Amino acid sequence: MGVMKEFRDFAMRGNVVDLAVGVIIGAAFGRVVSTLVDKVLMPPLGYAMGGIDFADKKVILAKAIPEAIGEGGAIVTAARPEVAIYWGELVNVLINFIFVAIALFILIKAMNKARKAMEHRQEAAPPADAPAPADIVLLTEIRDLLRKQA
Repeated sequence: MGVMKEFRDFAMRGNVVDLAVGVIIGAAFGRVVSTLVDKVLMPPLGYAMGGIDFADKKVILAKAIPEAIGEGGAIVTAARPEVAIYWGELVNVLINFIFVAIALFILIKAMNKARKAMEHRQEAAPPADAPAPADIVLLTEIRDLLRKQA
């Protein structure tokens, strides 16, 4: 049972749970940004550039060879797939990366600003139930005694 307890303690530590939540949210956020780039931003960009779709852009190194079928249905030559460098996919991924980086930058900047504001409010607000220092208590008593004598 010692190993199971150790594992449970490890898995339930705050850092592990926070990391799991971050990974799940990050994956969902990645899909949102991916859809934003592929379905919202790239079509107008391609249209503005004359109908270019970056996903189809490639440099063909060797054309595909189709299968040739001879008499009696026997295959004479084997098929070879096209060999190409798909640079358009790279452009799409780079644009996607840039948008993810910008979105994360804005998100982290907003979180840091909110954290600084909270820290500033905590520093500015005096503690509500803090006992008064001894010298203040003594001075208050002296003031009250002087008022009674006057």
